[in-house]
Amino acid sequence: MPILTAIILAAFVAYGAAWYTGSIEGNFALLLLLATVVTGIYWLADRFIFLPRRRAAAQAAQDQLERRRSELAAQGITQVDPIDARTTTDRLLAQPWWLDWTAGLFPVILIVFLLRSFVFEPFKIPSGSMIPTLLIGDLILVNKFTYGLRLPVANTRLTEGHAVQRGDVVVFRYPPKPSVDYIKRVIGLPGDEVSYLNKRLTINGKEVPETAVSDFFDESTMEYFKQFNEQLGDVRHNIIVDTRRAAFIGNPDAFPYRDNCRYSIEGVTCKVPEGHFFMMGDNRDNSLDSRYWGFVPEGNIIGRAFFVWMNFGNLGRIGSFH
Repeated sequence: MPILTAIILAAFVAYGAAWYTGSIEGNFALLLLLATVVTGIYWLADRFIFLPRRRAAAQAAQDQLERRRSELAAQGITQVDPIDARTTTDRLLAQPWWLDWTAGLFPVILIVFLLRSFVFEPFKIPSGSMIPTLLIGDLILVNKFTYGLRLPVANTRLTEGHAVQRGDVVVFRYPPKPSVDYIKRVIGLPGDEVSYLNKRLTINGKEVPETAVSDFFDESTMEYFKQFNEQLGDVRHNIIVDTRRAAFIGNPDAFPYRDNCRYSIEGVTCKVPEGHFFMMGDNRDNSLDSRYWGFVPEGNIIGRAFFVWMNFGNLGRIGSFH
């Protein structure tokens, strides 16, 4: 067992190293599931096989010590070298290293697996596409049950949950590369016609209301941008616009349902297909989103982002957002 355990642990380390160096595309959900299964098997084996054996060995050692003392006492020998029975028992009951690094970690890994899969999952904001709502370096929580529980890895829906709402900030698997997670705001629901022409957003023929507010200073670029407060469904939030950039969408991908979109020098108009969503970043001129790579299938949705739990460069960022 020690050799087998060493091989298994080495395989996990090798996978992590290859992922870290970019040699492979890692899948953390799959890695966590495998770690839970493997450590769970060891935990069960320890509970029903190895622990009873250690207890039997400890009891045998205790019985042997008592017999030795009785035999010596019968011979009238009362002065013997002291033997620490507790130390002997603790040594025999202790888990060997290969169980300590597997069965011993199972409860912690199981809790992390359940929380991450069905309750909340943490993410770090890597880019400025959601400025001013979310800043680079924000550590956020994503609600995994709002839109219904799903089996990890297989992504099979277990419960219905609430429908995705226009204006929600969601994390999803990037359609061109599902191993990568993206975060954007839901702009168009299935069946909607979304237009972003001359930097004005229109949904189903109605222009989305927006009000100019004070300019936003982006510390990541050290520049000021025009800022607007936008009313998207029931959600009020701020967006920023770079007036120096053209409205033209350059080089969109050849994505599924590409024929649902019409591109012009003014921007783009798309009809959202059933079972899909149209996503955009709040940093409207610095966001690689549905305008470029297409629609997000409902099955790619991971959860609704709702809370900044830490930003090590700015503790004032902690709190909920819309």
